[in-house]
Amino acid sequence: MSYLALARKWRPKIFSQVIGQAHVVSALTNALNNQRVHHAFLFSGTRGVGKTTLARIFAKALNCESGISAEPCGQCTPCQGIDRGNLIDLIEVDAASRTRVEDTRELLDNVQYTPTQGRFKIYLIDEVHMLSTHSFNALLKTLEEPPEHVKFLLATTNPQKLPATILSRCIQFNLKSVDIALLSTHLESILTAEKIQFEPQALLTLAKSANGSVRDSLSLLDQVIAYCNGNITSGQTRAMLGMIDDQLINQLLDRIITNNTSGVFTTIDQMSEKSADYATALDELMSLVHAVSLFQLCPESLQYKGIDTGEISLFSDRVDAEELQLLYQIALVGKRDFHYAPDPRSGFEMTVMRMLAFQPRKRVVNHPSGKQPQTVKPACGKSDPSAAPLAPGKPNLQDIGTPQGWQNFIDQSGLTDVKRGLLMNMSPISVDGQVITVVLDSSRRTMFTEDRKRKIEQHFKERFSMDIRLKVDIKDLSQSAAEKETPARHIEQQRQQEENAVRQAFIGDSNVQKLIDVFDAEVDSDSIRKIKQ
Repeated sequence: MSYLALARKWRPKIFSQVIGQAHVVSALTNALNNQRVHHAFLFSGTRGVGKTTLARIFAKALNCESGISAEPCGQCTPCQGIDRGNLIDLIEVDAASRTRVEDTRELLDNVQYTPTQGRFKIYLIDEVHMLSTHSFNALLKTLEEPPEHVKFLLATTNPQKLPATILSRCIQFNLKSVDIALLSTHLESILTAEKIQFEPQALLTLAKSANGSVRDSLSLLDQVIAYCNGNITSGQTRAMLGMIDDQLINQLLDRIITNNTSGVFTTIDQMSEKSADYATALDELMSLVHAVSLFQLCPESLQYKGIDTGEISLFSDRVDAEELQLLYQIALVGKRDFHYAPDPRSGFEMTVMRMLAFQPRKRVVNHPSGKQPQTVKPACGKSDPSAAPLAPGKPNLQDIGTPQGWQNFIDQSGLTDVKRGLLMNMSPISVDGQVITVVLDSSRRTMFTEDRKRKIEQHFKERFSMDIRLKVDIKDLSQSAAEKETPARHIEQQRQQEENAVRQAFIGDSNVQKLIDVFDAEVDSDSIRKIKQ
């Protein structure tokens, strides 16, 4: 039984089947339809994105018996010959195995002869950057002024190595790495056609592992079909790729940001039991930190990429943007130095220990020695909500309707994680009986769920000894001057005011003014930052 690999079976045969390269397809289509076809083309890009595939489709479009057009028939002798790889007028050359100048001269000896079957004699030179300097020199004259019946299609993964004299003689197309979401959709359509069951998250994992390469994604798909015995699941896909369970990576980051030292090493032990690849684990930890940081700035970008934002949104409200940057930088340095470590686990552990040691603020630390944890006031000056006791006596519900009363309730509530983040991004509008009406900033829409609303209402009930209903109106507060400020926006405004004051004080300094006058200098005001003591 002969099995054809998916990368070969699903290789595009017409331009409309090529994914992720619309800019190249559009240019080639217009050139063919307008009969303005240059004699030399260069396709560059990373492996597996369609360089050779586009060149072959272009060759079919030029030699199709129905005429030169962007839609070759696929049925005539030249079209089928190119699909099978045996058309005599398409000369495919692997430059990596024919680097000598003698090989190039031998190749060009037959240029003057007219094509046998097709309209053009086409030279497709793959990995053209591998040719020697003398081979490039031998190719120059023919490449610049070939006979009318000759076309050159060059492909390379490293255009920087090509001489400028070659580049100037070609129409150049730079192919892009294929987007993860688009690649995942492509894999989904193939599996649907092949009638193979799958989990969408598994395809996202495969697409991410392929690093933008269509061919790599199809090779991995072949592998995972065999591994999963025809039913592709996310867990088995991650296991095949040597990746760690998502929950372990999430757990590790959770314990890092809470400074839970013993918990961190418990998680690493669990990873070791699953024969973890620690270099891959570090990559996944970096990816998670990156996703959380991206969610803080633009939540929609993760949804566009098809990433589940459930866990990420929880981390987003627990970690400052500055701390995320620090964690990412530490992981990046750890990855750079990974091969210097005596063994992979110790390299991974030292990187994680740096994350625990170099934190911008102190938290409750669970010492493995069993000593009682000590709570230290955060260095950034923010109050620790868990340390603030509830006010004695029965509180007044009406106070919640004021900005200060709302802030006091948050400070005294002891709430943490996403529920506190929700309250910080709400602004009280009114208190009517047992109904508290608030407005939620639309930038935090993804955080709001009915379940979290019920939990907050339960906390109100415990606080005020009555059934409280929370009525939430979602609005874009950044565009609404009439609405009251949320605590989060108030804190951000204060921070900006402090930064503006620091900038003005710096620029107004007499020594700075003297430097500006003497050196005719300019101050980059955006680079001025207040140093946290």
